[in-house]
Amino acid sequence: MAIVGAGLTGLWTAYYLARARPELRVVVLEAEVAGFGASGRNGGWCSALFPASLDSLATTAARAGAPDPRGAALAQHTAMRETVHEVGRVAAEEGIDAQLARGGTITLARSAAQLARARQEVAHARAWGRDEDDLRLLDAEAATAMLAATATRGATYTPDCAALHPARLVRGLARAVERHGVRVVERTRVTAIAPTRVATERGTVRAGTVIRATEGYTPRLPGLARAVVPVYSLVIATEPLPPEVWARIGLNRRETFADHRHLIVYGQRTADDRLVFGGRGAPYHFGSRVRPGFDRDERVFARLYATLLNLFPVLVGTRVSHAWGGPLGIPRDWCASVGLDPATGLGWAGGYVGDGLSTTNLAGRTLRDLVLGEDTPLTRLPWVGHRSPAWEPEPLRWLGINTGLRAMGLADAEESLTGRPSLLARAVAPLLG
Repeated sequence: MAIVGAGLTGLWTAYYLARARPELRVVVLEAEVAGFGASGRNGGWCSALFPASLDSLATTAARAGAPDPRGAALAQHTAMRETVHEVGRVAAEEGIDAQLARGGTITLARSAAQLARARQEVAHARAWGRDEDDLRLLDAEAATAMLAATATRGATYTPDCAALHPARLVRGLARAVERHGVRVVERTRVTAIAPTRVATERGTVRAGTVIRATEGYTPRLPGLARAVVPVYSLVIATEPLPPEVWARIGLNRRETFADHRHLIVYGQRTADDRLVFGGRGAPYHFGSRVRPGFDRDERVFARLYATLLNLFPVLVGTRVSHAWGGPLGIPRDWCASVGLDPATGLGWAGGYVGDGLSTTNLAGRTLRDLVLGEDTPLTRLPWVGHRSPAWEPEPLRWLGINTGLRAMGLADAEESLTGRPSLLARAVAPLLG
């Protein structure tokens, strides 16, 4: 069988197939090097986050005829929680030094509007039967004890996240799959995918099963220009910080962190005591273009640094040693999916909306079961076989996506001025998943 893309989706799929059926001949084709895309240069959150809400998953399950849509949605959430442990288990078993620390995630509330959203999130979790071991609300004192950011009024906390070094994970996984007999072919760009056939710049590969694992680079393939949109997320990393600075910031268990603003930000403390901090805000590029030059945007890097100083004034004067970025894949309904068409032998997984570091592992295990024709709890999850609608043609998607990105920044500014939940955010929320 052939897998297109040597990011985490492709490599996890190859790994679990090789472990289940060592006699299978599996080849993974990669245009660059293993882990070149989002898999190797993300913010390092291995979390239980799934891009679609429980309500959305229940609706998806109901449309697919599931007898218990609510139970199906909760099964997806449980599978994501278990996946955090599974990634750590495999890393330990295969000797992959991903510098993993399972400290959970704290999401700060730094305004009245953000605190209201935090409370709503916890209330929604309770309505779905999720207890404090899954998600809980912290008051200002408890939140500050964990992460001493400015203006903290409270936070939500979940234990279901591990901070790790993404490039170490994906490169280690590539070596592991090769040890288990999988052939990883780098510097081999795929130009087209069809049943039993993968065309590359260097020749044609024929296989009974073909898995597409191309995420943000999917629009480059013929017929898939509107399957997902590549939206850029950018990241900065500080120089290693001294112990006295970390004593004032916190993150003693290397918790990952964010806050309840609308325009997403995310961070972690690394194993070598850097502070990695990323966020959205880079523009979507017309025609779903993906280019190396888009990986850097000095204006976005400057805004990230300013936001970091606003959160932690103790960092004034700290040097940023690294800055990078890359595209992630967003489907039109913001719902990741995985599937295999038995009639054609074509399979896929993706649309993670930036939550792929762990979701790729669940995708790999699910594709293993689908390829082997096994009916398992994983193959019955509501994201399996889901088909997202196509994005609008240009220039509509360029206008819509960039307007949405701009609106989220304006919504945060609106809340800073009014002290109330943003009316703008409420208006555009249905358009942004």
